[in-house]
Amino acid sequence: MTDNRTWLVTGAGGMLGQDVLARLDRSGERYVALDRKALDLTDADAVRAAVEEHRPAVVVNCAAWTAVDDAETREDEALAINGDGPRHLAEACARTGAVLLHVSTDYVFAGDAAEPYAEDAPTAPRSAYGRTKLAGEQAVLKGLPERGYVVRTAWLYGTGGPNFVKTMIKLEGVKDTLDVVDDQRGQPTWSADLAGLLVQLGLGALAGTAPAGVYHGTSSGETTWHGFTQEIFRLLGADPDRVRPTTSDAFVRPAPRPAYSVLGHGRFAEAGIEPLRDWRTALTEAFPEIHRVHLKENTA
Repeated sequence: MTDNRTWLVTGAGGMLGQDVLARLDRSGERYVALDRKALDLTDADAVRAAVEEHRPAVVVNCAAWTAVDDAETREDEALAINGDGPRHLAEACARTGAVLLHVSTDYVFAGDAAEPYAEDAPTAPRSAYGRTKLAGEQAVLKGLPERGYVVRTAWLYGTGGPNFVKTMIKLEGVKDTLDVVDDQRGQPTWSADLAGLLVQLGLGALAGTAPAGVYHGTSSGETTWHGFTQEIFRLLGADPDRVRPTTSDAFVRPAPRPAYSVLGHGRFAEAGIEPLRDWRTALTEAFPEIHRVHLKENTA
């Protein structure tokens, strides 16, 4: 393993990437931030050159194709980013001795479980997006069995980009009532909380206290999109009864959405790391800043 304590963050311009950089700043860690213009993960030579130039101790891969519906008709393009990209990073890290933290998704599961998915639960993606993300997971775990970390997350929101919370804040201001799906369950997760978890995991990897493999980076607790929206309305001071429950059949999308996206967090005990806090607690803390940024974005 390299002695250089520099971190390299790919996808650094995105919502999660920005939060990882902020957390590294607060932790006093040195880092190199590469957004998608600075590094094309589909270019194996460029990835190898970047890793060899900076020789980081830890690479955090926040880059991804996240257009879930578009992936249904553009799977090859999504696979190049979500599958080939992590493979190129794993190959480069194998040469330099770096740790790789790769962010994945609940979409690798079928979404038909009745209890939280354990980290070693069988995968069975039902969408092109899920298949491409699973390919990335497999590449990391195969290419870096001792230094590869896959961190699955879901229902991510934050200040740095478009997301469900910002959308619901906007709709509350223009809709008398809102119909929101109540038959999909998951764990709303603040990107800043996930960023903190990634940094903790990276530090644990460097210290030899966090075993390589799969972890689940989602908030504790669970709710539906309807329950999530009602909580957003409450935080806005709006009547949560304006949010009406409906079914997924009312919002047919090209890619099937998992009906059950609740992930278990059992592996963190091995690493001596506390799982993320309850989703309501996190949302309450995150909300004022997200609301402020939303207002700024929509009055500029």
